[in-house]
Amino acid sequence: MSQTITLYVDGACKGNPGLGGWGAYIITEQGEHKLYGGEPATTNNRMELQAAIEGVSFCPTDAQLIIWTDSNYVKQGITEWIHGWKKKNWKDVKNPDLWQKLDAVCANRDIEWNWIKGHAGHAGNEMADQLANLGAEQTAQQMKSSTQANADIKKPEADWLLNDPFGLDLDIEEEELIEDNDELSIEEPNIDAVATVPQATEDISTSTQHPHIVITEAKLNLQGPRQLILDTETTGFYFQDGDRIIEVGAIEMINRKLTGSSIHIYINPEKPVGDSENVHGISDEFLQDKPKYAEIADTLFSFLQGAEIIAHNATFDMNFLNMEFNRVGLPSLSEVCEVTDTLALAKNKHPGQKNSLDALVRRYEIPARDRTFHGALLDAEILADVYLAMTGGQVSFDMDALSQTEQNPNKITRQTIQVDLPIIYPSELELNEHETWIKQFEQKYGKECLFAK
Repeated sequence: MSQTITLYVDGACKGNPGLGGWGAYIITEQGEHKLYGGEPATTNNRMELQAAIEGVSFCPTDAQLIIWTDSNYVKQGITEWIHGWKKKNWKDVKNPDLWQKLDAVCANRDIEWNWIKGHAGHAGNEMADQLANLGAEQTAQQMKSSTQANADIKKPEADWLLNDPFGLDLDIEEEELIEDNDELSIEEPNIDAVATVPQATEDISTSTQHPHIVITEAKLNLQGPRQLILDTETTGFYFQDGDRIIEVGAIEMINRKLTGSSIHIYINPEKPVGDSENVHGISDEFLQDKPKYAEIADTLFSFLQGAEIIAHNATFDMNFLNMEFNRVGLPSLSEVCEVTDTLALAKNKHPGQKNSLDALVRRYEIPARDRTFHGALLDAEILADVYLAMTGGQVSFDMDALSQTEQNPNKITRQTIQVDLPIIYPSELELNEHETWIKQFEQKYGKECLFAK
């Protein structure tokens, strides 16, 4: 009789994309097996998939496998989505190489896929997570050793910086990895600088060569997922008709606090700004000596990638950014970032009301700023306050107030804001599903369901 094997698989990534590792904790009738490995430039999803591939490949083909993963991406992909992907010949599927490998190793096997909540104290999942991090650490050490060995053989030439598009110091640390990889898929663009979050902004600031790229370093050293509140100004409304971006501004937020890190760039659109000058106040003369998009694209992409982009009417900004990045041969920004549209959030919370940025500022009593003309960085700062007020009431951490607190450490101030918590109503589909569940409950137990009263 074939044996039953239990597998716990997990992936980890320091930055997304960035240094990654995978781990598989396998429990057989004979004992335990711990597999791990990593890659220098990858994504969390790819490492989750690689862990599953390696774990299944290790087991005998006639064994019954019970697999636990904390990635719904893996579980639903292999049990549900993959059938549709095959029908359309893997068109528009991210990570098709790994999905096809996983499909191949799972063929003709008896496998039960299960989801488990990550970082919830389950021994098997915690062990897989430790193995994934061990794989990432081992890869980082291998890269460090390889770089040091190469440095001993050949020292950089005197004019080496002239050949480096960013002007980076290539001393590789465990959490600051730089790796060229020609085989990266569109989800993992071939970017010279791959760094962990939130240190990414510091790395990019040192790489800036063009004087019109303004990147500020973080004043607060916070750990957590990066959110970038972003705004753009353009020559018009229609990227399909050749309108271009002329200004980009984004400020960094971690754990609902502004870190002080930001990026701000004026861009020569290579065409007249036209009537849009009446909106943003930026003239052709002002933009004449500014860099073209191709000159700043790599730096801007490196700053933005892997973060959650928060924008008001985000579809507008993302369409323009995707178009501009594609023009210079880079992937679409929406493929390497999550996107949150505050206009959609506002419409859901305040249906039938005006939900422009100015209207939301008045509704939430955000401190007034001079907005005679729209400016990307100014609008991003305002949107940060609006977003925090709209999603829970906590105001953003004012960086000017931080400077004053540093100068007057004994003075303590507290700022509060009174807002209504959002009410999220169920959709018609959710109501129908709830009604069906109540009927099934009554049929099964022969009594009225509490939720039906």
